Formats: sequence, structure tokens, C-alpha cells
Amino acid sequence: MNHYSIYWIKEEFAHHFFHNSEVLYRFIKEYQKNKNREDLKCQYEYITMDFPKSSLISHITNNHPNSSWMRAEGDRLNIYNDIQYISLHIQKKKINFRSEMIHDAEELLFPALRLFQPYLFIVGNDLNNYGWISPVTQRKKNEKGQVLYSYL
Repeated sequence: MNHYSIYWIKEEFAHHFFHNSEVLYRFIKEYQKNKNREDLKCQYEYITMDFPKSSLISHITNNHPNSSWMRAEGDRLNIYNDIQYISLHIQKKKINFRSEMIHDAEELLFPALRLFQPYLFIVGNDLNNYGWISPVTQRKKNEKGQVLYSYL
């Protein structure tokens, strides 16, 4: 089984790192290797959000595919159907899960997570896989209400 971690990234950083996801991936990997480094810990705490365990479990329970079953045990959640199985462990700052293939998570888990929060970043812990669960929409901010004109 492959092991993955999901992080809830604060909106401003999700917008900033959406097209630079390799930088975010390298940062998370560096933090995982050096959790005792205070600078990395502070940055990690600053850019990530806490997962509200009970509301997240409730949300996944209410939004999982009808063709699957669930079993919750504390901060652990198992989602499965006849041929696929995912085991989740919800921690304060990340969700760890195991599955045979990422495709299993795409069918059993990601649809519910997309409805919960759009700024979720996934990292493969056994493989060099990473990416956003949902596309991060970029809103163009025009703070002063100015319009740009082009002359030919």
C-alpha cells in the first residue's frame, strides 16, 4: 500500500504556490525530515490549517460515494467498497492515508474532500508524487479599480 499525506494550506499560500507546487512539496519534505528545526516548524505552522476532526469525519461520512462503506474509530476512518480500500488517520495538521493506488482515493475520498475545502495539497510519502486535490482558482485582484488600456 502507498502512503500519502494531505495538508490544508491557507488560501493566500495556496494561491501563491499553486503554480509553484514543487517548492511547497520540497518544503514539506524538508520539514518532515527536520521537524526539530524551529524555522521550518514555524513556517509549517503558519502556512497550514488545523483539521477539525469531528466535522471532517461527519462531512466525509455524509458525502462518501453511495457504493462504499465507512467505519470510524476515533481519529481513524476506513472507506471501502468491494474492490477498493482506504485507511485514514486524521491528525491536527494533516491527514495520512493508505491505499493501493491514488485512483482509489480519487473515487472514494477526494470528492468529499473537494466539497470540504479546496486548498488541500497531497504528498506521496513513498513516492515523489504531489499536487492539489482541486484546482486553485485565481481571483484577479484590482485593488484600486484601475483599468489597463492598450494602444496600437
